[in-house]
Formats: sequence, structure tokens, C-alpha cells
Amino acid sequence: MNEPIIARHWLALAAPKAAPAIATTTVLALARLWNANGAEHSVGNAALMTVLSLGAAAAGVAAGNSTGDSVLVGTAFAASGALAFAGVAGYADGLPLPLLLWSLATAGAYGLAARYWRTDRREQITHQRQTSERREEYAHVERVETLRATTQIEVARNGAAYAEQLATALLTRAALPGFDYKAISDAGLPELPATAHTFE
Repeated sequence: MNEPIIARHWLALAAPKAAPAIATTTVLALARLWNANGAEHSVGNAALMTVLSLGAAAAGVAAGNSTGDSVLVGTAFAASGALAFAGVAGYADGLPLPLLLWSLATAGAYGLAARYWRTDRREQITHQRQTSERREEYAHVERVETLRATTQIEVARNGAAYAEQLATALLTRAALPGFDYKAISDAGLPELPATAHTFE
């Protein structure tokens, strides 16, 4: 059982690890762009982001109570945090507070992602172990069946060679002068085939 070896590009391997930092950096950049276009000290914009953030959090709580789907709940709370972060970063004047929130959000995102990465890694190791065990079991069965088939072939080959040698010996013996088929039968040897009578 040979499985194809798939070599993944280094970008495909690094992308999941960089995703939390890319997400929080994107939110920070868009919030600062929004800040530069009139959101700074805008109470209406801050209220809008507060309402959206609270709505996303309420959706997460409702999803947790009704479905219990951890992915849906996590997505709702991540959206709530992103909206709150964007609202503060868009409202504040200057970069220190947005950068502080960005670092906290990035650390939190990596903390949450690390739990899922550990779970995924454990599942992957378990799958690899089970696959290896099944592969070893199938290889053992294949080796046993190969040995059994080889033994049966050897037995059949030896049996055919013995039968051929016996037939050759009987034919050679029957061709000798003075061969007495009746004397062999009287000696208690196995009865010869009917074709042996032709040599009398």
C-alpha cells in the first residue's frame, strides 16, 4: 500500500500560522483608514460600532444556547471583538491605543488558535498512527498470504514432479524384458492404471 507523497508549498504551511496576525493587522489598517476619513471623535460612528459589536456578541450567546456549535459561537465572538477593536481604533486620535489593542487582539487570537492547532495536531497524529497500524496489519496479512501461496505452489510443483518421475519409472520398468505386472500386483503394491496392462 503505497500512498502518494504530497509536498506542500511553504506558503501553504505558513498561512494558517500567520492568519491571526493578518486578520488583526487588516482590521487595524481599515480602522485607521476609517479614522482618517472622518471617524475620529465621531460619536455616531462609535455608537454604530458599539451596537454592531454587542449584536455580534448577542448572536454568539444565542448560538451557544441554541445550537452549541463551538465554531459558530467562536466566529460570532471573534466578529464582536473585531468590531469593538475597529470602533476604538477608528475613534481614537493617535496610534498608541490602537496599537495596544492590536497587540492584545493578536495575542488573544493566537491564544485561541493555539488550542485548535493542538486539537488538530492530536487528531492528525492519531490518524497517522491508525493509518500506520492498518498498513502494518495489511502488510502482515499480505506476507502471510504470499507465503501460503508460495508453499502451495511448491507443493503442487513437487507433487507434479514426483508424479512425472513415477510415471517415467513405471513406463521404463514396463519396457524392460521380463516385466511381470501380475507379480507386482501380488506383492501388494498399489494397482497400476489400466493402461499398464498394455505392457504385459
